[in-house]
Amino acid sequence: MATHYPSLKTIAGLQVPYARHPRVRAIKHQGHHPSIHGTKLWNSSGVLIDYIASTTETTPQSVIDAGCGWGLTGIWCAKTFGSAVASVDADASVMPYLELVAELNEVEVTPVVARFEQLDSPLLGAADWLIAADVCFWEELVDPVTTMIERAIESGTKRIMISDPRREPFFTVADTILSEYGGELVEWRVGTSRHSGVILVIENA
Repeated sequence: MATHYPSLKTIAGLQVPYARHPRVRAIKHQGHHPSIHGTKLWNSSGVLIDYIASTTETTPQSVIDAGCGWGLTGIWCAKTFGSAVASVDADASVMPYLELVAELNEVEVTPVVARFEQLDSPLLGAADWLIAADVCFWEELVDPVTTMIERAIESGTKRIMISDPRREPFFTVADTILSEYGGELVEWRVGTSRHSGVILVIENA
């Protein structure tokens, strides 16, 4: 008898497809192969979702999910809060996967192909929240991510939350932001699980 494996898993209440899902396989067959770690589902997304779920008092009308990949955190915000979400990634090849995950969870997000440093003040200033999960995995990302956060603060984004599994480039970003603008580094663990990380939080309302 053939063994049947599930094509979906549940992460933070979201339906997320495995690589074996027929729609994922079809997208790959069409030639969409993300190149900037866009196919990985980072634990930092689950950590950030859990933090948001545990600490949010005022729900956001609009959210920018930067370096979104498959877009789990932004999709969770759209599903939970009804937020208008701009899901931003530098790699256009992740967008079909993002749209599939949004469809499976019966929400819509707005895909935006852009690098961190290309997010301008009008776009950032119009958002209630800027969120990102594990976006400082290379040293060369330190300056673009720092620039993005600085612009968001100066443009009036109300809440900024960047989660990370404690990579050194992230702490370089955090040190710069905390010294210039203030904020908080929050250690966070998801319940009793092994998933934990640190979150840079700036309350800018």
